[in-house]
Amino acid sequence: MTHLISVPLDLWSEFCHPCNMSPQSISFAPVTVNRAAVPSPVIVSIPHAGRIYPQEILDEARVPQTVLEQFEDRWSDLIARKAQTEGATIVTARYARAVADCNRAELQMASTDVANDLRGQMNAVGVKERAGLGVVPTRLGTAGVLWRRPIDRASWERRLNMIHRPYHRAIDQEITCALHLHGYAVLIDLHSMPSISANRVGHGQKLIVGDLFGASGADWLTGAAIEMGQHMGLSVGLNRPYAGGYILERHAAPKRHIYGVQLEWDRSLYLTPHGDPCITALIELEKFFSDFAALVSMGDPRHYPMNVAAE
Repeated sequence: MTHLISVPLDLWSEFCHPCNMSPQSISFAPVTVNRAAVPSPVIVSIPHAGRIYPQEILDEARVPQTVLEQFEDRWSDLIARKAQTEGATIVTARYARAVADCNRAELQMASTDVANDLRGQMNAVGVKERAGLGVVPTRLGTAGVLWRRPIDRASWERRLNMIHRPYHRAIDQEITCALHLHGYAVLIDLHSMPSISANRVGHGQKLIVGDLFGASGADWLTGAAIEMGQHMGLSVGLNRPYAGGYILERHAAPKRHIYGVQLEWDRSLYLTPHGDPCITALIELEKFFSDFAALVSMGDPRHYPMNVAAE
């Protein structure tokens, strides 16, 4: 069963005003939520697989769409397809990461990347923000500056109202449902990464498991993710270079029984050198991921019945 999370009509009308939004864009809801008939406590978040580029956003860009597409976790949503059959709820952003990055906080941008009247609000000065990887990506190393002018307030607000805020409302809603039904929730934030280069921490690792250095998850969840990768014959890293981002920071709360982990899969595991899905590789990866979702849906194995824990 697929549910489209809608945006309040006043926000749609603002975003779709003739000065701001081309008519063809209004047919796209920003988030899809795929629920199983009998949902488990597992919620899979896929923030970076969106492939929709509104024409008005492309008009703001000084680079072609093919450059903006480099920000995508290309086809990573395909990894999670079978997990729904194991009870997982899949929350997917439909718009591209270059339009708005749902794994960044609303004010997470370098002040130099926004118009003058926004500069006092932006509070992020980290390496990612200085590199242009904020809630609106602004630079790419191979292409330079992405937009014709600094992000102004109208553009920033439209992107938040259209994409970022509905995405996080959807995750909040699914976590609330899981807590009501099961007493706990397991949030899996699903990403993909380019192969880690030889000069970076994590070189050679094909799966990076992130739990905010222990702040978002639990040993049983992080351990299960690492074991999954190892059973696949992969070299698995923990927290370096990807410990998790805003999605885990905002939504995971182990003290409230909301456990979160981020998974970064090397794209070479499931994409061809041309960036297309490799069907045979995807079938295997889907199976491992759905088995993982089924396993962690049972929560802390110390609470399993003995016969289940021994299997």
